[in-house]
Amino acid sequence: MSTKSNQTTLLRGGTVIDGLQPISRRADLLIRDGKIIKIGEIEASEANKIIDCTGRLVFPGIIDAHSHTEGVIFDNKVQKGLLRQGVTSVVTGQDGVSYAPGTGEWESMYFAAINGSHPTYTGGGVDALLHTYDGTTPINVGYLIPSGTIRHEVMGMAESPATTEQIKQMQELITTGLREGALGLSSGLDYVPNRFSNTEEIAKMCEPVALFGGLYVSHMRGGYEKNAAAGVDEVVNISLRTGVSSHISHFHTEASNAWNILSEAQKSGVYLTFDMYPYTRAAGIMAMSLLPPEYSRIPVEQAISQLSDPLHREELRENWFPHIQDNPSLGAEWPSMTTVMHTPSEKWTFSEGMTLEKIAKDLNKDPIDIVMDMCADGKMQVGAVIAVQDQRPVSNLSHLFSHPGFCGGSDAIYIGGHPHPRAYGTFAKFLGTYVRQTHTFTWEDIAIHLSGQPARRYGLADRGALRPGYAADICIIDPNTVQDSSTYEDPIQFAVGVDDVFVNGEQVLMNGELTGVHSGTGLRKNAVSH
Repeated sequence: MSTKSNQTTLLRGGTVIDGLQPISRRADLLIRDGKIIKIGEIEASEANKIIDCTGRLVFPGIIDAHSHTEGVIFDNKVQKGLLRQGVTSVVTGQDGVSYAPGTGEWESMYFAAINGSHPTYTGGGVDALLHTYDGTTPINVGYLIPSGTIRHEVMGMAESPATTEQIKQMQELITTGLREGALGLSSGLDYVPNRFSNTEEIAKMCEPVALFGGLYVSHMRGGYEKNAAAGVDEVVNISLRTGVSSHISHFHTEASNAWNILSEAQKSGVYLTFDMYPYTRAAGIMAMSLLPPEYSRIPVEQAISQLSDPLHREELRENWFPHIQDNPSLGAEWPSMTTVMHTPSEKWTFSEGMTLEKIAKDLNKDPIDIVMDMCADGKMQVGAVIAVQDQRPVSNLSHLFSHPGFCGGSDAIYIGGHPHPRAYGTFAKFLGTYVRQTHTFTWEDIAIHLSGQPARRYGLADRGALRPGYAADICIIDPNTVQDSSTYEDPIQFAVGVDDVFVNGEQVLMNGELTGVHSGTGLRKNAVSH
């Protein structure tokens, strides 16, 4: 429960970073009733609590523009991992699959390796889901309506195009969710059943989003990298047809290529923003990366049966896995490039943090058999970190981050014993590596990309900046020490350099530790804090 008080807090002597403009100043900041009351020279007598911020940055709370924390945000370790990076708000409902407006049962099973299950939500729609975050967590949680979940509610796993009546039903569900406070609509066009949605169907789904001024957030079709231009073309087409504002999820392609693609989109009249994390390895569902696409759409019981059948296993060995070896992103080294992140099977718990190559060697088995056995035993809910052949240098990533449309997004997955380090490190890496070390950004500029711009794009009217009247979501940063600690080898390591954080005016992190205050809320579009 929230322990909101009537306390007035003075943050004294720090450098206050604006968040909307690239400006800062040495100033005091006064907090009362969850709001920023005053910035400037403030007498100590105006507050009953004073925090000395000398030598530190008073920074607008960071908004993770792409998060998979909607089911795990109640976990203390996850909360501490976010707050130690300065994150005060997360945007969930990503990639077209999440709990609301359904019961969350199918979504929890399909995305078990990504979102997990929600401990209390069993249905009731976006409003019911957002209420589960009111006063129950120290972090604010926003939500996008997942278009794959919408399709599943109306059409199940049907692969056929939606009829006029089915599109109408989907639009009605989306409209209801927007009225209940959703920030927009997400798509995951490489996931089922969203991958069966053609451009026309997604555009129709975006029509109510445009009317409500929401954001369309797309995990684009057909992957990224060399295929990025085709995915962006579809997003641009949808924006031009509907007038919806659009945003690209976890954009990854060569930096100069990305700049060219985004420039062409802007020439056509569409300004695109995008989120990225500062790592080259990906993470997700192992079966999606290493098994045929049909395994994403058939029932789990059927998938397990097929993977347990000797004849089917031999067919996959002869006719499918050669394609994995020929995949330019993986190649023959795929067993050494795939690290187990999570498995629900106790039989395979030992494998979390190990590569498929290492597991196969220790068990004296073929890596192909390891994949099929692990996916079957884990009920298709195995998560993996996947390396890439092209390990881009910091300089290349810096060039893409410097694009004006960039927003910080972790794509964080906390499920399992060996997650991708982006979960515990993304924003501290931006601050430590890309500000202090490489000078890709100034402190003032990075605040716009991590706080102000995500707030404006998602319609969070009173967040993302430090100005009187705004919600007091604030992190206090030591600019000399802030840095990520998580690595691929040891990913569950808390960042350093952010020790004090306020959410809705209440101190939720003090001296690097949780205070136990749950002042977070379910964020509603254009709503002010409460």
